[in-house]
Amino acid sequence: KGAYVVFENSETPEIILIATGSEVHLAIAAAKLLNNRNVRVVSMPSVELFEAQPEEYKNSILPDSVRYRVAVEAGVSFGWEKFTGLDGWVFGFDRFGESAPYQELEKAFGFTPENLAEKVETKFNEFKKKQN
Repeated sequence: KGAYVVFENSETPEIILIATGSEVHLAIAAAKLLNNRNVRVVSMPSVELFEAQPEEYKNSILPDSVRYRVAVEAGVSFGWEKFTGLDGWVFGFDRFGESAPYQELEKAFGFTPENLAEKVETKFNEFKKKQN
């Protein structure tokens, strides 16, 4: 079906992290660090298949009621706004040409669970302030 819930710590999420492929482990690890928040992690290996699903299924994975969404993408971040909406954002980078073991690159670019969790929390607090 193109997208699936792979982790959630509550049936009523307030934050959704969307990831594909190798970024799924990062999103799950960051979600577990956000232990004071209701977080859902969605694996979306196929945007095309997900978009072809009935609205009911798409809304069960990405409920309209959850407006704070973060796409986690190590590759091109363009296009994820379709799923993050106006209140969400993309955690990624659009740089190419770096060469090193992936662990070193992840650390150098801040692509770590700790950094992602910190950014999600900070921006979520800003989002909540705007809502009040």
